[in-house]
Amino acid sequence: MRVARPLLALVAVATAAALATACSSPPPTDADPTTGPAAPDDPRSVLAARAAAAKDLRQTALYALKTTGRADRSVSVTVAQDGGWKVDVPATALGGTVDISLVRTGDAYYQCALPSAARPQSGCVRLTKVVSAYDPKVQHLFTDWLEVFMDRQAALAVTVATTLPGVQGTCFSVDTSAVSVKAPVDPGIYCYADNGTLTGARTSVGTLTLVGAPTPAPPTITLPGAVVPGPPLPNASPPAPSLTPSAKPSGTPSGKPTVTPTTSKG
Repeated sequence: MRVARPLLALVAVATAAALATACSSPPPTDADPTTGPAAPDDPRSVLAARAAAAKDLRQTALYALKTTGRADRSVSVTVAQDGGWKVDVPATALGGTVDISLVRTGDAYYQCALPSAARPQSGCVRLTKVVSAYDPKVQHLFTDWLEVFMDRQAALAVTVATTLPGVQGTCFSVDTSAVSVKAPVDPGIYCYADNGTLTGARTSVGTLTLVGAPTPAPPTITLPGAVVPGPPLPNASPPAPSLTPSAKPSGTPSGKPTVTPTTSKG
């Protein structure tokens, strides 16, 4: 069958036009321009990444601590180059009358009482472990709670939170994701800079706010006092001294003075 030459020419022109259109069209993209920007990263993953970065930091940072019903305090946190750490928390022990440092150096923990005008005694007591009776709790934000944030199997519910007043970075609201499970960290709000620096937090301890920029950490932690024997100081106020009963006046067992009857003369 013979095809007319004019028809072949038309087919050739149409084919060339189609090829030119295909070459000039922009390449297809996976993103739909009507859906807007891509969804942000999962907050749980972002918090885990910030915690991992925080664990690698070696620095000294100063924080303002606000606690309901108490005067504001300044908390110093140092993580040394060798991984040891020291957290200075004023007005902590004995009902808030003693400033303390909680220290980990090597494989040992110490509670150090810092001298003050009200209590000039100082010294560091070695601890077998940190228990609730003398736990200042601030150190957890810089030590073991980071491990929990990094553990994707931990029972946590994490969402992005409104930034705390005066705090920079990204804030995360953290709570337990299982009602029957004890929370492995304090529920609250935790804020981090991109490099992992804790810029603020609101937990049962109070509200922490980073003051100024962190400074380089020392090679190792030096205890702020001599190691002394004795028990650590509890957070609770010491018991009131018992009153010594006063001596009863001499006389009858009832304490009343003896009255000697007189005889009238007749």
